[in-house]
Amino acid sequence: MGKRGGFPGGMGGFGGMNLNNLMKEAKKMQADLTKTQEELAEKEFSASSGGGAIEVTVSGTKALKKIKIKPEVVDPEDVEMLQDLILTCVNEALRKVDDASQDAMGKFNIPGIM
Repeated sequence: MGKRGGFPGGMGGFGGMNLNNLMKEAKKMQADLTKTQEELAEKEFSASSGGGAIEVTVSGTKALKKIKIKPEVVDPEDVEMLQDLILTCVNEALRKVDDASQDAMGKFNIPGIM
């Protein structure tokens, strides 16, 4: 009489991989992912606009760290231009963080996460 229930072929039902090895791989991947996230958070990303008139620096966690504005670009008659330059610059720096994050996390091919 045949057995009922359980996994066909015993615990090797995960394509021949044993459960302990699967758990070890998952823990290693989690540690690698955490390390990659920490490394990214420590990096800084800069962008400039207006031919270098505005420069911003953001962290890998998208925190604004620094804004440099050359005095000659500050024109009380044209505040709108200054605002546009700052906006452009900040968005470019944040895009660089997103690109670096996608590159760094791309090696972790986890369905439903990326």
